[in-house]
Amino acid sequence: MSRVAVISGGRSSEHEVSLRSGEAVARGLEEAGHEAVRVMVSREGGWTADGSPLELAPGGGLLRADAAFPALHGPFGEDGSAQGLLEWLDLPYVGSDVLSSAICMDKLTLKRLFAEGGIPQVRFAAVGEEGWRERVAGMGSPLWVKPSRLGSSVGISRVEGTGGELDEAVELALRHDPRVIVEASARGREVECSLLGNEEVEASPAGEIVAHGEWYDYETKYRDGGMELIVPAPIPAEQAERLRELAVSAFRLGGCAGLARCDFFVEPDGEVLVNEINTMPGFTETSVYAKLWESAGLGYPRLCDRLVTLAIERHRRARSFEF
Repeated sequence: MSRVAVISGGRSSEHEVSLRSGEAVARGLEEAGHEAVRVMVSREGGWTADGSPLELAPGGGLLRADAAFPALHGPFGEDGSAQGLLEWLDLPYVGSDVLSSAICMDKLTLKRLFAEGGIPQVRFAAVGEEGWRERVAGMGSPLWVKPSRLGSSVGISRVEGTGGELDEAVELALRHDPRVIVEASARGREVECSLLGNEEVEASPAGEIVAHGEWYDYETKYRDGGMELIVPAPIPAEQAERLRELAVSAFRLGGCAGLARCDFFVEPDGEVLVNEINTMPGFTETSVYAKLWESAGLGYPRLCDRLVTLAIERHRRARSFEF
């Protein structure tokens, strides 16, 4: 079994969520027989293990760990930053590499990549680009205004028109990120699929998210009773299969590795639209990612174990190439 540095916390607004993910991962790894070393990143960016500051050196590893599990969400963790540091330390780590993490974190870049790859999705526009208001005016109502590089619905607004309300929502999003995206609304069910693997990718059963609120915002996601997950999603078999195929395609198009969760809208007419892909989704035992795999018979400790194995395999394969 392996010694695994579980990294949680971080500088983003998802600090507290990450702490919960990290503690759950550490317990899951220990239950699977691994040794978990708990590493916390403060809101200011300092790294500690058991309360003691860490000194990091290139190629020097991390606390004699065999691998790292960066249970970090949002900027400075899920966006390639932490992955770059772990590459610098020459340490195997769970999840996607620097480039894939950065691409999938940036909604604008990812949606442009999906468009090039023929992945069906809602219409969108980048705030500030030439003609963006004209494109937004043709998207209907409501509209969704989002920071391009944040997660967990932070800084997102739902607006009904393209006047002052839209401008206020853009200003709010700009407080979080200089890159802002406006998306058309989808009318269908919100359905999610978990992915696991490197070159060979497995897709979980699809699950529907039923939000007990006006929409699936930060509070709805993380408060007790804020949402319900229905597995399998109550959609026809052909739609479920189409969704799982698109999830694998999105995973590969984004260059992902290890794990990801792909989010969809299944429209009333049966069309399946990809919303986004998350390379380090919430990771407690009750998070959607883990619950979908549990429904397929893969329990939480075994899931954590599989991810560490995939990380070490990917690192070994990457280091077999000469540069």
